[in-house]
Amino acid sequence: MSRRFVATKVEVEGREEIKIVERPDLEPAPWDEHAALSVVGQRVPRVDAPEKVTGQARYTADVQRPAMLHAEFVRARVASGKVTRLDCSRALALPGVRGVITAEDVQTISHQGAPLFDTTIHWAGQPIAALCADTPDIARHACALVEVDIETSPHAVTIEDALGPSAPAVRPSGNTPKGQPRIASRGDAPAARAAADVVVTREYRTPCVLHTAIETHGAAAEWTGDALTVWESTQGIFQVRKDVARAFKLPLNRVRVVKDYMGGGFGAKNYAAAHTYAAVALARKLGRPVRCLVDREGEQTDTGNRPATRCHVTLGARRDGTLVSIECDATIAYGYSGWLASPAKIFHELYECPNVHTSETFVFLNAGAMDSFRAPGHTEGAFALECAMDALARELGIDPLDLRRRNYAPADQEKRRPYSAKHLDRCYAEGAERFGWTQRRVDAAESREHARRLRRGVGMASQIWPAGGGPPAYATVRINPDGTVDVLTGTQDLGTGSRTVFAQIAAESLGARLTDVRTVLGDTERTPYAGNSWGSMTTASVGPAVRVAALQARARVLEAAAELLESDVAQLELSESSVRVRDGDRSMTLAQIGRKLGDVMIIGEGSRGANPQDTAISAFAAQFAEVEVDVETGIVRVLHVTSAHDSGRIINPTLAESQLVGGIIQGLGYAVFEERVLDVATGRHLNPNTHDYKIPTIADIPVIDAFFVQSADPVANHTGARGVAEAPIIPTAPAIANAVADALGVEIAEIPLTPWRVLDALTGR
Repeated sequence: MSRRFVATKVEVEGREEIKIVERPDLEPAPWDEHAALSVVGQRVPRVDAPEKVTGQARYTADVQRPAMLHAEFVRARVASGKVTRLDCSRALALPGVRGVITAEDVQTISHQGAPLFDTTIHWAGQPIAALCADTPDIARHACALVEVDIETSPHAVTIEDALGPSAPAVRPSGNTPKGQPRIASRGDAPAARAAADVVVTREYRTPCVLHTAIETHGAAAEWTGDALTVWESTQGIFQVRKDVARAFKLPLNRVRVVKDYMGGGFGAKNYAAAHTYAAVALARKLGRPVRCLVDREGEQTDTGNRPATRCHVTLGARRDGTLVSIECDATIAYGYSGWLASPAKIFHELYECPNVHTSETFVFLNAGAMDSFRAPGHTEGAFALECAMDALARELGIDPLDLRRRNYAPADQEKRRPYSAKHLDRCYAEGAERFGWTQRRVDAAESREHARRLRRGVGMASQIWPAGGGPPAYATVRINPDGTVDVLTGTQDLGTGSRTVFAQIAAESLGARLTDVRTVLGDTERTPYAGNSWGSMTTASVGPAVRVAALQARARVLEAAAELLESDVAQLELSESSVRVRDGDRSMTLAQIGRKLGDVMIIGEGSRGANPQDTAISAFAAQFAEVEVDVETGIVRVLHVTSAHDSGRIINPTLAESQLVGGIIQGLGYAVFEERVLDVATGRHLNPNTHDYKIPTIADIPVIDAFFVQSADPVANHTGARGVAEAPIIPTAPAIANAVADALGVEIAEIPLTPWRVLDALTGR
């Protein structure tokens, strides 16, 4: 007898975890490339589009509860020190102010590696108290009245300061999380480098960048007796439930978390955070609902970031371009806490090479903690690796595209396992053809011969990202008596279109009209468990569970129809929400079957099965960019981006292509505009807003041609889908930087590609 529970590997943002999961009752045959599908794969409009365009979609800021109060944070204005006095008396005397919480009220709760409202200051902008009032304006005014005395101490907000001989202790345990660098190696890279025909060495730097979602973090909390409801802008409703239950010592069944719509997260909204705990604690203390919305300055300072990195890269190759050694020594500016997202991992994965050695040093700073940010680690590492590959191509006199093709990795070298599917070669070929790589290179070179001010260049980069998803994830499909269908699953729609995608999978599997299907998600009380929407996992994790649930419901409705139509189940077919007898004229709609059954409800339940063992499941892409650089002003203008992606079956091309475009735009910001600036002297954030922290506007968006090579991945899971969301940001910055180097004939080893960096490179500074 086969085991009911099995171990499986699930890779989340580069971290591989072993999970014990339950086998589903049904493992259907995979939808391969030849599957005859009528709903899946179609360009279906978003099912929630009417709510969004008419303003009916409800975000956390729209939550209104009777007698609701509003909370705001008091924040430290220094980067390191100790609170010696916190006087809230003037604030509490302000009319409309209802209460305050400080560290004494939340002694068991931690946030970003320190106690919540810690009286020891670890970064400028750290919350040290929360005030609650009748309106947000009153609460903000009250915060300004709080008197705070802080005994300051030395701080470090740069890698150099934190690792210097007189560095202050950012954390008691030291300024590096693990003490020693994290080393990963195969073969003998130094020996191979010594024997290489050509060696290139470069140092690359990437900035700390901020998520800058349109919707800031926010939560509303309401107690009903000992039961708690939290409305949260989150990427993981069940994770927030677990965090809150643990923090407030509640049973899980006394905490409900609801997330209806979200205005962006990008990895920063995976857990409960200071605003969540403040809303819950104040609501409990005051006996009234409380909403806490983080303001823009707090959002930019305190809710996570992509860390800055410094990567020293050395590539060794033969004269024909074959890589013989890859080395990377990376230093990552961690902030006050976070997790060890690896910029070095991509060096082990992307290209075939027998000798690879990487070293990573993570450094604590007196700055806001890092957090997941769309393909964490790989995005930073890809900039260093892919720019170094172009430097090697120039040294060898080889077309950069040809160099990458010559080092194509047919299997996962790090884990010594095959890929479930890999079509990066098709991405190279189809992307280059649609971009016009060969001709654009010629045209750019010719134009530079005559250009005095505006110079054009082209560049490209490759990408790999783990995107297989995995269990546990559950779904329920209900056929209502009127023939309509509900799909219930405890995931969340971040704006990516999950409601639509799961409705398509259910309609296809059940045989229902798409217009009859509704997806219900974002509520821990109404839906079965699904994991966080991170790591490009949601469709590949939850989609198979939805399909299994729909197939189970289909089997049950056919059994009922067989009785009503006096036929064998094998003689029935279900499509377009109608059951028909083959070779006959008898049929019944789902609504007619429902009326006959009365109060009988047909329910199907599904779960996500284990991932295939000893198989790597990744997404791949090749991206091409054309830029124009003004050599007098240093301004970089991106003109055209073509991006070819291998992501398995695409459930809804319109929604998936939208993900590609969004990721490319975010990568454009990373390459050209975005950079958190901290004042070294004070540690304070100098651009904590969307005026001074530059992100792309519509005037900056180039022509974007983003597409998928047509394929399905039936080995990855039985829907054939892999993750899409994070892959497109990874190659964007290096493709643009390589295009700028092509335009100028000068490499720029640090992003963003600001005018002053371009001009410094041109003048040799």
